[in-house]
Formats: sequence, structure tokens, C-alpha cells
Amino acid sequence: MKVKSLEEKDYRDRKRLFILGAIAVVAIGLFLFQGLNARNFSYNLSRRIPKVIAIVLTGGSIAFSSMIFQTVTNNRILTPSILGLDSLYMFIQTISVFLFGASSVFMVNKNVNFLVSVVVMLAGTLILYQFLFKKSGKNNLFFLLLVGTVLGTLFKSMTSFMQVLIDPNEFEVLQSKMFASFSNVNTDILIISIVAVLIIVVLIYDQLGKLDVMLLGREQAINLGIDYDKFSKKILLIVAVLVSISTALVGQITFLGLLVVNLSYQFFESYKHKYQIMGAVLISIIALVGGQFVVERILNFSSTVSIIINFIGGIYFIYLLLQEGK
Repeated sequence: MKVKSLEEKDYRDRKRLFILGAIAVVAIGLFLFQGLNARNFSYNLSRRIPKVIAIVLTGGSIAFSSMIFQTVTNNRILTPSILGLDSLYMFIQTISVFLFGASSVFMVNKNVNFLVSVVVMLAGTLILYQFLFKKSGKNNLFFLLLVGTVLGTLFKSMTSFMQVLIDPNEFEVLQSKMFASFSNVNTDILIISIVAVLIIVVLIYDQLGKLDVMLLGREQAINLGIDYDKFSKKILLIVAVLVSISTALVGQITFLGLLVVNLSYQFFESYKHKYQIMGAVLISIIALVGGQFVVERILNFSSTVSIIINFIGGIYFIYLLLQEGK
């Protein structure tokens, strides 16, 4: 009976994945083809397709990174933004303009900018891993929150300080990176982002079972043969790359990962990451593509998707904190 129950749960989860996938396809189809005719078909489609690809990559990267980060930290209210990774990205952009100017190769060449940002964020993640996970000996939640808050505040303060000092004309270059915008997607790095995401999927796909084991906690995972420290280090590096991709493409969206991951937890019955990750990715794509469709075609750009998501996500975050307290 127990085996049958597990099989029934897997069947229900596969059915729910299919439903979410169908909704995501419908949302993408509406976004791509609504309002097209023989006169504007070629022009509009050539503009919409790169935007949809960027939105899908962004939603998938945020959902994927948030899910595996919560698995490593063994907490459902944390996202990579709590460690200041997106603030570090903005700090890298600002200090590049501050030191080398807006006309330097770091800012003009989008691919170079992206690669430099990824390398710096990977280095920062390695340092954080050494001090946070190695030195503390275990995943200390309060220490994690404290370090993340301090680092995020430090990067934001230094970023604001440099932005005050730089030339106003150069500051305009940074403005497009300071706020999330799906209307001004950085399509120059689409190819390198797709390649990076595919490499990450190949690296992590066969190790989803290890993520399932890590849900049991550090001690239990080690007892079951998982090299916890080494695998946690690998996960954090992957998270850093995914955060770089999503932030470089559209900007910072603080609460999207928290929102879609916890919705996935509630929507799927299984603990298995092959369902949870795919579910979170599909929910994220539906939210972003559907939200951008509403903003562009119905609200006529009177608001932005990032503002709506951060507002809803902020309220949901408070709700989760209250639930954790109980």
C-alpha cells in the first residue's frame, strides 16, 4: 500500500507538471503572437522572441538557484539575495564605472562584463563558503542571516557612495542595471547565458538525488555517504552563476525566488527535487511571462512586473516568517 501511495503521488505530481507546462506554453504563445498581423509579424516577432528567451532564462535561473540554496541551508525562507549576491553584482558594475569609466571595455562589451562579474561573484562565494560553512561547522541560520544582511548592506552602501561621486552622464549607464526591467532586456548575453545554464543542468542533473538526501540535514546526509562540504561548495558556486545570469539579463528581483519555490512546495506532494525544481521553474516562467503580458498589453506599462512581484513577495515573506515563528 505504501508503494502504491508513492506511485500515486508521483503520478499526481507528473500530472501537475504537465498542467503547469501547458499553462506556460499558453502564456508564451499569447505573449509572442497576440496582436500580430501580416504587416507587423516579422518585426514584432523578432523583438519578442529574444525577450521571451531572456524571461524564461531569468525565471528558470531564479527558481533553480533559490530551490537548491534552500536545500543547502535547510530553510524555506532564505534566498541567495539574503547573502548579498545581487548587491555584489551591482557593486561590481558601479566600481567598474567608477574606476574605468562608462566607455571602458568592461561596460561596452556585455560579454566581458558578464564574464568578469561571474568570476568575481564566484570568488566572493568561495570566500563566503570558507568562513560561513567551514568555520561555523554547520549551517547556522542566525549566523547566515547576519552575514548576509551585513554584506548586502555593505555592498549597497559602497555602491551608493560611488554613484554619488561618478559623473552624471556615466550614472545613466548604471541606471538600466539598478532596476529590473523586462522591457530593456540585455539580449547581448543571451547565447553565453544559454550555454552557462545548459552546462549547469548537465552538471547537476545526475546529482538531484543528493539534494533529496540533503533535505535530511547535514549529519544524516554525511551518514548516508554524501560529501556534504564539497557538495555544498559546488551548489553555492552554481547559485552564484545563476544569480549572475538572472541579474545581468533583467536586473534584481528580490522576492521572486522565495515566492515561486514556496508555491512549488505547496503545489507538489513529493519531496523529490526533480519535481520541485521543475515545478518552481514553470511557476516562475508563468508568473514572469504572464505578468509581462498583462503589464504590456493590458496595463500599458503603467507598472512593472518586478514591482508587483516584490510587493506580493514581501507580504508572503512576512507570512512565512510568522508561520516559522509558530
